[in-house]
Amino acid sequence: MLFNSVEFSIFLPIVFFLYWFIFKKIERQNILIVFVSYFFYGWWDFRFLALILFSTIIDFLIGNYLGKTEEKSKRKILLIISLIVNLGFLGFFKYYNFFLDNFTQAFTLFGNSFEADRLHIILPVGISFYTFQTLSYTIDVYRGKLKPTKDFITFSAFVSFFPQLVAGPIERATHLLPQFCKKRYFSYEQAISGVQLIVWGLFKKVVIADNAAIIVDGIFNNYGSQSSSSLIIGAILFSFQIYGDFSGYSDIAIGTARLFGFDLMENFKFPYLSKNIGEFWKRWHISLSSWFRDYLYFPLGGSKGSLIKSIRNVFIIFLVSGFWHGANWTFIVWGFIHSVLYIPIFIYNKQSIKREKKGKSILLYFKVAFTFFATTLAWIFFRSETVIDALEYIIRISKNMEGSNFYLSTTKYKIITFTSVISIFILIIAEIISTLKNKTEVKFNKIQILLICLLIAFLGAFKNHANFIYFQF
Repeated sequence: MLFNSVEFSIFLPIVFFLYWFIFKKIERQNILIVFVSYFFYGWWDFRFLALILFSTIIDFLIGNYLGKTEEKSKRKILLIISLIVNLGFLGFFKYYNFFLDNFTQAFTLFGNSFEADRLHIILPVGISFYTFQTLSYTIDVYRGKLKPTKDFITFSAFVSFFPQLVAGPIERATHLLPQFCKKRYFSYEQAISGVQLIVWGLFKKVVIADNAAIIVDGIFNNYGSQSSSSLIIGAILFSFQIYGDFSGYSDIAIGTARLFGFDLMENFKFPYLSKNIGEFWKRWHISLSSWFRDYLYFPLGGSKGSLIKSIRNVFIIFLVSGFWHGANWTFIVWGFIHSVLYIPIFIYNKQSIKREKKGKSILLYFKVAFTFFATTLAWIFFRSETVIDALEYIIRISKNMEGSNFYLSTTKYKIITFTSVISIFILIIAEIISTLKNKTEVKFNKIQILLICLLIAFLGAFKNHANFIYFQF
């Protein structure tokens, strides 16, 4: 079920009414959350509900066994079982065909022929997100940071919580699970802030992302005949498309959770206002970058060892992060580009005691502009079908090639492009104002909310009802 669908607009008020007015006790509310979350996910494909249930049962049992034994060898075995089961499912559904294709191509390069049938595997929506969420529980119980829960319904609600089930934020068990164990009270202020976030998230998705997607798809699908200026427009619009799409989902998820008395972690902090790549990754998809930091980077040694080992760890994190996004070399190259951009900043921060002076200067704006340029360049690989396509796309830009301009080809596309530019301008202004006020969340009054709703209704008229991009990850 999509947040931007008619079905969800009916689903949410019904669940809200049942939650606060019918199922008032915490135990009943948790049961309701599990039921509606499975209904929410099963609306897409009910067959994969068994996968979530199996993962939930495995980690619930392993967590309880970890709580009963102090023997190190047994605890390691239990942790390994959880890792194998969860990452095994993720690897099979997401990466089986990728490894198979590359394995057969490797044989071909050495003059041998090897044939293997690809499997027609449907990637379960959200598997990358809820897999990492359940793993955080097992790992934290193993580390002794969290006591295992003995309430299966509570744990099931934590794993399947519908607002963030499909595309995050990837919650930690230490943060979200305890919220299912205590009574929730309705807060008018919290609910209003939740509605504001939902509306702002819908604006990002419906007005910015879905409109930009029409132009982006037209340009990237026909990049070989597009002019350099058209390709630049396509790359910039995709930068805002993926931001509006993903941060829009996170805003709706966080806002929806607030309607039910839950606090989800912040996932985006105006990333395109970052001064460098290091700061960008502290603002972009925070739940994933912090997950890799705590559960992979630190266990590898972090930055405590030698400079070479620290750089190695950074490369590993970015490459794994790229691979997490999809079974394609384009994502791996995307992660590699970010690692190359991040390493100089990492070395400077590790070896220098100097600190950048705070203040407003023209240099700051150049840094923000360069960071956006660098991330936009990397997004070309993220969006392209193959690495070769991405390279040819960039080459056509650099050579100032002549060609058609898709975004100006018809009156319809001119209007959509204009709509995208205006909505992006509104987004940038809102985020700059919030930054100047030292806020990490855009706030609105009632009149502004009404205007945004009108913009969603009118400027979203050309939207193509696209799925959220991160559903495929």
